[in-house]
Amino acid sequence: MKIHPTAIIDPRAELHEGVEVGPYAIIQDDVIVGPRCVIGPHALLASGARLAANVKIGKSAVISEAPQDLKFKGEPSVVEIGENTVIREFATIHRGTVATGRTVVGPDCFLMAYSHVAHDCVLEGKNILANAVNLAGHVHLEEQVTIGGVVPVHQFVRIGRHSFIGGGYRVPKDVPPYILAGNEPLRYCGLNAVGLKRRGFSSATMAAIKRAYTLIYNSNLNVSQALARIREEVELTPEVLYVLEFIEKSERGII
Repeated sequence: MKIHPTAIIDPRAELHEGVEVGPYAIIQDDVIVGPRCVIGPHALLASGARLAANVKIGKSAVISEAPQDLKFKGEPSVVEIGENTVIREFATIHRGTVATGRTVVGPDCFLMAYSHVAHDCVLEGKNILANAVNLAGHVHLEEQVTIGGVVPVHQFVRIGRHSFIGGGYRVPKDVPPYILAGNEPLRYCGLNAVGLKRRGFSSATMAAIKRAYTLIYNSNLNVSQALARIREEVELTPEVLYVLEFIEKSERGII
């Protein structure tokens, strides 16, 4: 391990082979740092941090501090960070509350500078948060979501897989999967066609998803009527079925 002499590491912390710790970093007790992680200068890994292999923590990032929740009473909780995730400088991730006990950032995520992940959030994997994205408590990002810079996301919002949120917009409701979202108030702006093509979605699959969203957003039908029409008229590919399931389970309502 390469540990700078100015780093402060609690002897009860668990550091695996190949870990690098930069100048003035602080690692508290009840922290697990997986193999080959890199902890940047002045970073703080507070109690409850759980890092898988190959995680990179940027300068002055803060991981697993107490949640900003007045109901929090100091109960034990954790932050879990999946392998190969990169967290850039000054990003903050707060641990869970009694509601779930954990905040989760999955594997292969990229959290840019000044981004914030609040208590009890779940990021499933391969998510990208651009600079200064702010996730409120209990937000759930499905896999391969990208959020543009300076976007606040309301608590308890769910953002569907393979969706893309434009920079600078507010996210007050659930965002269905596979779409582009932008404008103020936030609205459907078409499929995330570039992202879907890059990830190997066929033209036929994308056409079925687009037809479903045309009925939801570009018809005179309400949501219930649109879902019924989709079941009657659109090829029920796994992706279309997932759109239906996502919307039917939405608790905040969709954009």
